[in-house]
Amino acid sequence: MGAQARPTGEWADVTPDAARRLLTAAVQSFAERGYHATTTRDIAGRAGMSPAALYIHYRTKEELLYRISSVGHRLALDVLRRAHDTPGTPAERLAEAVRRFVRWHAEHHTTARVVQYELGALGEQHHAEILALRRETDAVVRAIIEDGVAAGDFDVPDVRGTTLAVLSLCVDVARWFTADGKRTPAEVGDLYADLVLRMVGCRA
Repeated sequence: MGAQARPTGEWADVTPDAARRLLTAAVQSFAERGYHATTTRDIAGRAGMSPAALYIHYRTKEELLYRISSVGHRLALDVLRRAHDTPGTPAERLAEAVRRFVRWHAEHHTTARVVQYELGALGEQHHAEILALRRETDAVVRAIIEDGVAAGDFDVPDVRGTTLAVLSLCVDVARWFTADGKRTPAEVGDLYADLVLRMVGCRA
């Protein structure tokens, strides 16, 4: 018998297999029904497991949501950081950051929908941790915009407000994107990169 193929996707590093299946099932259930309307029985059933088996890997439904949110936010933040560190002008770096961030939200739209819109269901400690990751995300984009303003390439009177608008525009892709739509994730990324450069008054 040949070697088993290594799992791919955002949950590839989650082990054992049962824990990974539960995360995948939770993402699908939360995206379809919402966190509060989903039961642990729903998640376990979708994963082909008993409700009792779920508690071997995750103590509560909230812990599942936290794990999904933590992994999703860290992956998206890493996408932005790599774009931030790419050599080039502020306009090139901002376009690349938006392009990659939007593409991630499109390619992983089901996970991103849960990550971005179920934040309020997290417990206090987990909520604070995820908010810290969101502040880091904001800081990466804001730094690129500030670089553009300092270089005279961007015309942005309100950097913080513009940063929020850029991130909100990108994140919202997860809400409406479908795999059978007219645009691919890459095409949406290119479109939004152009829109954001116009938003910041790019002079390049």
